[in-house]
Amino acid sequence: MQNATTRELLAVEQFIDELRIVRQLSPHTLKAYLQDLKILCNYLSEQQLALHQVKSNHARTWVSKLHGQGASPRSISRLLSAWRTFFDWLATSKTNLLINEIKVNPVQDLRAPRKAKNLPKALSVEYAIVLMEKAQQEAQQPSSEQESFLRDHALVELFYSSGLRLSEILGIDSSITNGYPKDSLGWIAWDSQEVHVLGKGGKRRIVPIGSSAMLALRTWFDAWIKIMARQDKSEGPFFMNQKAQRLSPRTVQNRLKNLAIRAGLPVHVHPHMLRHSFASHVLQSSHDLRAVQEMLGHASIGSTQIYTALDFQHLAQAYDLAHPRSKAIK
Repeated sequence: MQNATTRELLAVEQFIDELRIVRQLSPHTLKAYLQDLKILCNYLSEQQLALHQVKSNHARTWVSKLHGQGASPRSISRLLSAWRTFFDWLATSKTNLLINEIKVNPVQDLRAPRKAKNLPKALSVEYAIVLMEKAQQEAQQPSSEQESFLRDHALVELFYSSGLRLSEILGIDSSITNGYPKDSLGWIAWDSQEVHVLGKGGKRRIVPIGSSAMLALRTWFDAWIKIMARQDKSEGPFFMNQKAQRLSPRTVQNRLKNLAIRAGLPVHVHPHMLRHSFASHVLQSSHDLRAVQEMLGHASIGSTQIYTALDFQHLAQAYDLAHPRSKAIK
């Protein structure tokens, strides 16, 4: 900040001192404030402006310049917050040198550019099939881990078949005698081939289960009964370890990640990616946005509409590959 005037430098130093001593902000936060105010002072030097001469159009131009240079909306939002707090302090603090000169906060109404909404990452249909087939292959091969492989196969099939959240799947319980324990968060209705879950906002919903997933679930249930018998239990979590304890989210994440590696997939696969894949692939086939919304348990159709962008990407790729006039002229 060597190009800034002495008054600007002193004002920044006083402000940082107050943040450190009075508000007791962390060193990391103080460093961020100082970095953002350094940018402000550099702009002041370039424009030969004093702090009390800064207008909203100046600040808007500077923000646009930062955005054009590649600064992220998050970084700009943080910077504007620092500037806004600084100018508020300049206008009210009795210790700074500019209290009678700052009348209006020039960044009060400025907002950072909107952050581009990231599209959810979904597997291609081909990759999803490869993952399911690898899980099935491992479940069918006799090994010391066969029960775990049977469980993992049932897990990934249910993820992809029904688009459930990880928390919803881990909340599923079962019982040897009654179908599902009383007051369970979730259960499988074997006769109707449906899964009942408690979703966000305490809302229950029923989602159908495909035939491949049902077969994997029934095979795992046979192994589940044997594990429960060894533990002298008749009911408990459906997806559990060898001690009949409910699986943790981290365990499921690691098991799925390693399964994808063994399947040779070139992407990092996580539980929510299978939910995205379910939504994207069903929408590609049915084009029924409302049905996908119901199955995902979205309160608003707007949350589901993001998958239409994925569907459009799929159609655009198909067009590029198939249409004879889509190729660029060389």
